[in-house]
Amino acid sequence: MGLLGGILTLPLAPVRGTAWVVDQVLRAAEREYYDPEPVRARLAALVNDLESGRLDAEEFDRLENELLDRLDEIEAYRRRTESG
Repeated sequence: MGLLGGILTLPLAPVRGTAWVVDQVLRAAEREYYDPEPVRARLAALVNDLESGRLDAEEFDRLENELLDRLDEIEAYRRRTESG
């Protein structure tokens, strides 16, 4: 883009800047949402809660299934993003 193109598109600079910021926020949110480590940490905490008696087996199974489903979702997302 030459000087003329830069001058003509100058009024769009705030829009481009805002779009860039929104893109960066979205990427950071996706990285955080699809990070498996907090889910794994919660699974470990569930095991500790079960072993210490703070959680019964039925509740443990329900919560464990939810977290395992979440890990499956994260893995599927990562496969999609890595393949294309």
